[in-house]
Amino acid sequence: MPLIVTDYSWTQTDSTVFISVPLKGARAERVDFLSTEEYLKVHYPPYLFEAFLSEPVDEDRSTAKVGNGVAVITLPKCSNAFWEHLVITTYDKEKKKEVRERALLKYQERLCSESRSKAEKQQAEKKYALETMMKLEKEERDRIVKRKEDEREKTTAELAAWQLRQRETAETEAKLKLQDQRDRQNKLKAPTEKQEKGCLDGAKVKLDERGNSEAKSQKTPALLPAPRRAANIQVRFTPRIFPTALRESRVPEEEEWLQKQAEARRAGNADVEELKDLREEERNPEWLKDKGDKCFASGDFLGAVNAYNLAIRLHSKIPALHSNRAACHLKLKNLHKAIEDASQALDLLTPAVPANAAARARASVRRGSAFCQLQLYAEGLQDYQAALKLDPHNAALQADTQTIRDILQGSATGTH
Repeated sequence: MPLIVTDYSWTQTDSTVFISVPLKGARAERVDFLSTEEYLKVHYPPYLFEAFLSEPVDEDRSTAKVGNGVAVITLPKCSNAFWEHLVITTYDKEKKKEVRERALLKYQERLCSESRSKAEKQQAEKKYALETMMKLEKEERDRIVKRKEDEREKTTAELAAWQLRQRETAETEAKLKLQDQRDRQNKLKAPTEKQEKGCLDGAKVKLDERGNSEAKSQKTPALLPAPRRAANIQVRFTPRIFPTALRESRVPEEEEWLQKQAEARRAGNADVEELKDLREEERNPEWLKDKGDKCFASGDFLGAVNAYNLAIRLHSKIPALHSNRAACHLKLKNLHKAIEDASQALDLLTPAVPANAAARARASVRRGSAFCQLQLYAEGLQDYQAALKLDPHNAALQADTQTIRDILQGSATGTH
């Protein structure tokens, strides 16, 4: 049974009522207020203050302040007038019960309305965030399409200009060749008289000599050269580590990737004081990686994490160690650590070349899975789409990506 507070005080102006209720040592966080236009309650166990107001007040503008052991309630009046009494003078318990129940019902309705308004506001914020993200993605796609279109138009214009130059060059060469042929013909058609006479005098002699030479050529058959010997020609190609053709590869990026891998293998922290007691094979990161892989395959995820931890301490620049440790953290539900390790692996897998495409896809999927388990589906979808670009024919990856899209679209539909 609560103790009713009667030692309160109140004052008023023509527009506002001020009520001062002593808290009797109660802490501010334990004081509960309920106010409607005709009812006021202040509850701080084991004490209770109730006021069945004689005139209506504006409950939306009512306020309460707690300090110095006193709760001061400010109640704006609905009409500017002085009250004769603060509370009703009747002692009818049924009427007070009716007023109390009506006030509680109204208070509950107001709480439900505020809860709905808060939920609607949160849904509106989520919808706005999703629409903003979709708008940014659409702008990015439009920008890429426009850039491609501009490049296509530029290439087309350059090709047309080159074709025009080729035609003009061909026409100029044809004219020069025709003019040269005409000059030669004019020179042949203008022999001197001496040349014509000499030709007539020596015509008979030349005919005799020609007849003799033809008879000799018919008697002596022409000697044909011997056939060539058959042989094989050895063709050698420059050895390449990457499978792509040289004309299709990006040589600077590939050389940078190979150099980073070589530096990662050479780098080491084996001289750390606490690692001096390790055996020789335990100082080898490749041996530790194989050990971690075996532990992971057998379900010993903590053992795998310990092996990868030691390998990373020895050689922190090998991306496979970070990526595999991210997979272990996924199994152990250490989602933030999985995101951190997968991001570190992606940072080390640069530059992007065909040789590390599969490793980048695995790291992206592991980070995307961690995001999705944290219900950050938009970030997870970006990683799954990046992995799908690297491995577009992976059916499982396609199905997972579509599932994430369905979840995002479902949450977006639920906000309407």
